[in-house]
Amino acid sequence: MTHVEADPQAMMRALIVHPDDNVANLIGPGKQGHQVSCVVEGQDGIETIELVDDLPSNHKLARRDIQAGEPIIKYGLTIGKASQAIGRGQHVHIHNIESGRGRGDLNRE
Repeated sequence: MTHVEADPQAMMRALIVHPDDNVANLIGPGKQGHQVSCVVEGQDGIETIELVDDLPSNHKLARRDIQAGEPIIKYGLTIGKASQAIGRGQHVHIHNIESGRGRGDLNRE
């Protein structure tokens, strides 16, 4: 029996939990320039996104360009807002998201 090593780029996948999400969750780590196959939970079809940054395992990447101040949507819910412009395929994390959760300084209406 011959052992064939799998191409790690061919196996890169991300999960999109809600169709309105503007981020996807990478499954495993990712390298800049690699293509990621994104599966939208409960839907047919695959969205392919090229990584702009190296990403640690299970981190978020932008599905599309996100403008500064725009909500970051994950699981169909707003989890914060972009503190700067984020390009499609970029790492989305604390360096470019401002959380609105647990903030006593925000005016709640």
